[in-house]
Amino acid sequence: MSRVPGPGGASAAEVFDAVGARYEEVFAGVPGQLAAVDWVAGSLAPGSRVLDVGSGTGRPTAEALVRAGFDVTGIDVSAEMVRLARERVPGARFEQVDVREHRPSQGGYDAVCAFFPLLMMDQPEIVESLARMASWVSPGGVFAMATVPGDVRGLDIVWMGHEVTVSSLSTEDHLRVLRDAGLEVVHHHTDLYRPHGHDAEPEPHLYLHARRPA
Repeated sequence: MSRVPGPGGASAAEVFDAVGARYEEVFAGVPGQLAAVDWVAGSLAPGSRVLDVGSGTGRPTAEALVRAGFDVTGIDVSAEMVRLARERVPGARFEQVDVREHRPSQGGYDAVCAFFPLLMMDQPEIVESLARMASWVSPGGVFAMATVPGDVRGLDIVWMGHEVTVSSLSTEDHLRVLRDAGLEVVHHHTDLYRPHGHDAEPEPHLYLHARRPA
């Protein structure tokens, strides 16, 4: 990704409507995400309720969790991503809704997954959204997330041909928010990943696995 001048770019919904199925191609087979999905699947009983935040095309997360026998709901701000996900993963439910506006089902979820959905928010919104997602994890449930870490606020970049404004938190701040929300972080690590494509640059990916005590 490269810097661009100017005050911000398109909204997340606009960008992902335009990117569509290309996202699945460029970010196919991310090892850390696949491992996190396997960890979630191995932590749950059959029929458990799972929320996939920023579900995109439904692959690989929702698809793998449906195949494993779970009751999966995906949410995404992009109408195009929701359309693709409904086609590709008919065994899950997908809704077009922002994580900041989503209302969880009664009793919350046995697992919440959040792979890269918060980067186009401002830092205070990231903190609020992390705390919201953590609050939806039911007792004994698990939380898995990934992001590009760093104490970054309002950085204008070009991503997949689109001008966007991104923010993030440091690894330590991610850990603090989840712990303050009552989750026990059981694993975290950072990998360097190179997306597919001739002009793609490697980027750090932070993975966090957490549980809510029963």
